[in-house]
Amino acid sequence: MSRGTDPPGDLPALRTPHPTFGDPPVTGMPASERAVLCTEDDVRISAVHGPATDAAAGSGALDRVFVVAHGFTGSWRRPAVGAVLRGLGRHGGVIGFDFRGHGASTGLSTVGDREVRDLEAAIGWGRRLGYRRVVTVGFSMGGGVVLRHAALYPGPAAVVAVSAPARWYYRGTAPMRRVHFAIERPAGRVLARLALGTRISAEPWHPVPLAPFEAAAALAPTPLLVVHGDRDPYFPLDHPRQIHAAARPPKELWIEPGLGHAENAVDAELVDRIGRWARAHTEG
Repeated sequence: MSRGTDPPGDLPALRTPHPTFGDPPVTGMPASERAVLCTEDDVRISAVHGPATDAAAGSGALDRVFVVAHGFTGSWRRPAVGAVLRGLGRHGGVIGFDFRGHGASTGLSTVGDREVRDLEAAIGWGRRLGYRRVVTVGFSMGGGVVLRHAALYPGPAAVVAVSAPARWYYRGTAPMRRVHFAIERPAGRVLARLALGTRISAEPWHPVPLAPFEAAAALAPTPLLVVHGDRDPYFPLDHPRQIHAAARPPKELWIEPGLGHAENAVDAELVDRIGRWARAHTEG
């Protein structure tokens, strides 16, 4: 993994997105558009934007955008992420993007470190599109990224972390031991690239970036919602509780009965509740 981006001050300057043309987006969003965003370290980030749906009209949604940060090995093109984008589109505009080393983006994954730059590039696009209120919604690795991003960068109106780790290097479950094999071993990185299309940096973190629970302590007065399933096979419930305990109000913790892990586990009802929570905390 690459050199750490902490402490605050090591922030990227956004560059102009370049519209791309070709195959139509597969998210199912109305009038969606693609762009390639460029980070300060010249990583090209594949992104998609969709406006608020007609059902959201009159709710202030035209001024609000949800920027969705997928989990490790994910992409905005994956059906589960597309379903999240469509559901949040009832409450505002939506932007999905591929983290570095994932999908159509360039670069190598640093598994939560330099990914804050990718998120900031996506947020910058949203602001250039005219949105005044940005809600970041992250899943698993993306949940850790939205927490760290909000601690390092000013601007998000609200933050939602779903199935996020509280701390780094956790190996307490079999799925996380497999994740660490993919990250730390040459054979694992080859397998991740060939089987999942995820390209992972072999460089260690230096310095180790701020842990998600430490980042949560720096978010106030930005509203924070922590969402976690009681059947998450990757991170047990001490992770969301540690994040929530570290944060200062306004904050909420939802422990969802029967929910598994990240974007592949959430359903339309939960996504809609997240959207309604964000509306309630960003109106006016």
